[in-house]
Parts: sequence; C-alpha cells; structure tokens
Amino acid sequence: MLEIRGLQYRRGRPAAEVYEYDLEVGPGEIACLTGKSGSGKSTCLDLVAGFLEPDAGGVMIDGSDILGSAPEDRPLTILFQKDNLFEHLSAAQNVALGANTSLRLTEDEERDVNGALDRVGLLALSGRRASRLSGGEQQRVALARCLIRKRPVLLLDEPFTALDTGTRADMLSLVRKIVTERMLATLMVTHDVDECEQIADRHYELSGGRVRRLK
Repeated sequence: MLEIRGLQYRRGRPAAEVYEYDLEVGPGEIACLTGKSGSGKSTCLDLVAGFLEPDAGGVMIDGSDILGSAPEDRPLTILFQKDNLFEHLSAAQNVALGANTSLRLTEDEERDVNGALDRVGLLALSGRRASRLSGGEQQRVALARCLIRKRPVLLLDEPFTALDTGTRADMLSLVRKIVTERMLATLMVTHDVDECEQIADRHYELSGGRVRRLK
C-alpha cells in the first residue's frame, strides 16, 4: 500500500506555488494522476521517489514512513518517459543493473534477468544494444528492469507518451497484467485521460495545486 498524506511542496520563492497531495493505491492497483502540463504531476513522483524534499506531510509504504530514507533505499522503482537505459549496454545488461550494478551476476540473477526479459517478450533480443532497439522495445527493457528489482511500489512518469498508438496500447496491457500478477502498488502520471480510463483502478486529478479523486 502506498499512502501519500498531506504531502506539501512549495515551488518558487518568495511567491511560492503550493502543491498538496493526498492519495493512496493498494497492492495490485493502478492509480492515475492526471492534470494539465505544469500542474505538478511529476513533482508528486519526485517527492515520493526522494528527488525533492517536501515541506510537510508523509509518504507511507506498507505502513512505514519513507521520507527519511535516501532515494536508493526506498522500496520503489520508477519508469520515466525516456532516458531509462544505457545505450551502449545490451538489453540484458540494462536489466541486470536492477539486480547487481557491477554486472557480475550469480546464476540465480542471470535466470532472473532472462525471466524478466521473457516476461516482456524480449528474450530473443537480450544481446542487442539498447541503441538498436525501437522506442517500444526500450520501454519494455526498462520495465523488465523494474520487475527484477522486486520492489512493492512502481512509479510511472508518462512512460509511454512518445510511443505510437498500437505500441502504447500493448504496453498499457502489459503493465496492467504485471501489476496484477506482482501485486504492485502503482502510481502513474499521465496527461491522457483516455489512457487513464483504460488502465486505472483509481483516478486522481491535480488542479490548482490540490488532488481530488474522480474514480
């Protein structure tokens, strides 16, 4: 369970814009946060991930407040719209970074890497450099790395916006299936309301610096 309670952030001083976030998402659920460009959607994810420091409030994962933890120690993983991969590394190596940053893998870790690539349909391309993968294939590799990290919370920052309509639909379907199977508490930021309606169990809207639940 991911719970965001009274999480506040002031952007720009002295005449600060104040954003406040209140929402939750349970295991196996997807919550979408929609809103206009610049409304503060990605700021919410940055606060949860630890890239920004809030002015007030709390973030709980399975009942534990994570705000005192460094970003790398938080039990979550995040998938961005782009720049998720190291282009000079192979698909398998990029996934392996989620298990061991030295890339010196145990047999069990190698099996996990292959299993994750197989899960996203890219085992046959495991040796191909990321720079030679299509946009959809790159996002599948990035998703596979999220899987191998085995963390209970998944954050998605408009990860499929740059993909074509068919590939985006395939990725949404894959995420839906993986979230349900792995019981991941997933928070997805998107400006596309139709995309939200396709995938979300909960729909939150951010407007005027405040969150309200629509679904």
